[in-house]
Amino acid sequence: MFTEYMKPKPLYFLLLIAFTLVSCKEFIETSLSNKKIYPLAPADKTEMSYYQITFWWETHPDALKYRLQVVSPSFNATQKVILDTLVKADKFTYTLDPGNYEWRIRAENGSSQTPFVTQSFIVHPAALTDQAVQVSAPANQLYTNNALTQYEWLKLFGATGYRLQLDKNNFSNEQNLILNVTTDNLSYSYTLPSEGVYQMRVRAENATQNSKWSTVRTLTFDATPPAQVNLSTPANKAAVTKPVGLSWGAITDAVQYEVAVYQSDSTTLYHSSYPQLLSTTNHSFNMGNSGETLVWRVRAIDRAGNKGNWSSFYTFTIQ
Repeated sequence: MFTEYMKPKPLYFLLLIAFTLVSCKEFIETSLSNKKIYPLAPADKTEMSYYQITFWWETHPDALKYRLQVVSPSFNATQKVILDTLVKADKFTYTLDPGNYEWRIRAENGSSQTPFVTQSFIVHPAALTDQAVQVSAPANQLYTNNALTQYEWLKLFGATGYRLQLDKNNFSNEQNLILNVTTDNLSYSYTLPSEGVYQMRVRAENATQNSKWSTVRTLTFDATPPAQVNLSTPANKAAVTKPVGLSWGAITDAVQYEVAVYQSDSTTLYHSSYPQLLSTTNHSFNMGNSGETLVWRVRAIDRAGNKGNWSSFYTFTIQ
């Protein structure tokens, strides 16, 4: 016989079933095998005279990424694989030489993918003056604490060299630039002379023509660490109860804070989860035993990766 304790509980089972259904939905992906996405640009059989091509396609709500492939002249008679890359967005820009091409796109998630959809296009030779260089590094609006910087761009058909310019005044006076150099290579290394915000651009050149300038990118060289953090609560040597709310004053240029909690020797980290990186000025500590004394400190980190000096050590004792 069932005791009262052993009798089925209808509400319990309903909740269990609901939880199971939700959990399964979270872990079972929708299959993309019978789905389809459509290329948008370049359209099939397009002919163009510009070398910098933006591939664009429809997105799918169940896709995590998209596989883009570009070959020349076709997938049935491939002579050169140009691209085979995974993209999370719905666009990808790349610079090509004149020629016949096919491109295809499919959506993917962790367990399935749509069929590829293929389209063709032709790039015709054109004047260098109609083209622009595609910069690949540094990322636009880069913050760095390293004075040695690397500049990279893609090959542009018809060019015999490239001119790289760096400035701090948006190229308002081309006779007074930080850097104005030509190179046969597709990259150039340069040590920035001082901290500050720089603009960079590149153009292709040959004996008779210059391309358009690339889109201007900015980079910030910052080698100055943020100020020292001042700890707020709990007060030094305070007796506290768990969870312990640790807080500190904000630093103007900080984007992260490194929090470290130690055993009473101020050297041994209390747990393998420390130090922790946080974007807030507070942290909840819920470890430790009654009567145990712990030590903590914080330092600030800015966008360029500079780390400030550690704060003073504070201690607290768990009641």
